[in-house]
Amino acid sequence: MEISANLVRDLREKTGAGIMDCKKALAEAKLDFEAAITYLREKGLASAAKRTDKATSEGTVGFYIHAGGKVGVMVEINCETDFVAKTEEFQSLAKDVAMHIAALNPLYVKREDVPQDVIDKERAIYKTQALLSGKPEKVIEKMVDGKIEKFFQEACLLEQSFVKNPDVMVKELLTATIAKLGENMSIRRFARFKVGEGIIKN
Repeated sequence: MEISANLVRDLREKTGAGIMDCKKALAEAKLDFEAAITYLREKGLASAAKRTDKATSEGTVGFYIHAGGKVGVMVEINCETDFVAKTEEFQSLAKDVAMHIAALNPLYVKREDVPQDVIDKERAIYKTQALLSGKPEKVIEKMVDGKIEKFFQEACLLEQSFVKNPDVMVKELLTATIAKLGENMSIRRFARFKVGEGIIKN
């Protein structure tokens, strides 16, 4: 089933939901526009997306210690009000995200955080690998773009599959919590520590 970019754009403008959520909704609704809107509303994604312009100045620092104290994570997750920050659901989200970071070791929160020089370096490596395959130039560009996408999915927290439910990305977990609690939220930053990491052993 081919989903046109125009249809996705129209649905996004109507609901405020993300591009991937709109594509999924249209696929589930078999391209029925109204049914796709209903799907997004039922999932809470439309109302959640409309809150993304709200300021998030409250929140909490979640933490997780793993492997007998060998790995530790702190993550700052923000929301709109102190009331929501203190709810069990929000605190649970912070703990789950910290545990996820401990397990999968992302390098950045989102793809926009990845420095351009890092992307350029990865792209150059992938292009060299692709050229060795002897494929045509057009195919090579698609191969490189595909590998860059995979790099983002592996390196960026929001695009990783959630460790407790691999069918859900971390950003979808965040969106679901936004929909449930009715406030905008964002994962601002994190730090992951591993005992002995970076120490050169003699």
